[in-house]
Amino acid sequence: MSEQSVEHSAGDVIVGIDGSAGSLTAARWAAGFATERGRALRLAHGMELVGTAKLVSTSGGVTSSLLEALKENSRHLLDRAEEAVTAETPDLAVSTRVSVGSAAALLIEESAGAYTVILGATGNVGVLGHIGSTLLTVVSRAHGPVIVVRTDAEGAIRSTGPVVVGVDGSPVSEAALATAFTEAAVRRTDLVAIHVHYDRRLESERLRKFLPEIEVENAGQEVLGERLAGWQEEFPDVTVLRKTYSDNPTARLREWSDSAQLVVVGSRGRGGFTGLLLGSTSHSLVQHAGCPVMVVRPENSTEGRDR
Repeated sequence: MSEQSVEHSAGDVIVGIDGSAGSLTAARWAAGFATERGRALRLAHGMELVGTAKLVSTSGGVTSSLLEALKENSRHLLDRAEEAVTAETPDLAVSTRVSVGSAAALLIEESAGAYTVILGATGNVGVLGHIGSTLLTVVSRAHGPVIVVRTDAEGAIRSTGPVVVGVDGSPVSEAALATAFTEAAVRRTDLVAIHVHYDRRLESERLRKFLPEIEVENAGQEVLGERLAGWQEEFPDVTVLRKTYSDNPTARLREWSDSAQLVVVGSRGRGGFTGLLLGSTSHSLVQHAGCPVMVVRPENSTEGRDR
């Protein structure tokens, strides 16, 4: 296992490893992702020793043998992941990093210089795969894009279908569009741009009749036309499908994730996509989407990076 310091070459793909099947699946997927983009891959593992030390010290102190056992277990997890990755992509440059701190803190630190951070959607409680803590902490606080690798209903990661992006006209939506176009171009697939006009007050059929569908459609198409114009000129080979809706954005994005190979959302938005990062929509996507989900920030899109 090749360990090195945090001062690595800018633009590596970072993947979190916790020993779970989900993190190994994410590592293999990340290897292909990195290879397609000419990036090196770094496997990162947080030992969570601070919490362990406090727990064990209450019952007599942390023994050197226990610490060595924990470190050996971490080395084993990373060795196993590295072997799985290099078996499928032998020419990929792979490095590893172990931290005695938390997985979340490690990945947030690594994200500052990363091309993207990739996480498995399932895993062990207390480490990377724990949806209620580490994963959402990283998604919420990372300095750059984060991809949560989710499988479809059959347990496979879809490699066909369009890239889907949520559009609302906000600055972070622009970043999501930049990344989505880049991803569609790299994958040589279509892009589905979705605009949702969503107002909880209009959820009932009795009130919805006062908002004609044609007005929603026209307004949505206007927003999409304005936001997509420049990007379509820059990416003329990417075919774009424009979709507008006036109902729940969570349901629409989850619906599209069942046929997409990637869903791209901004970390925060407005209108129908407000709260995509910290609200119910993001929680639903990272837990229930049928494909990988990429969360992008306005200052850290992958557009303009080497493709």
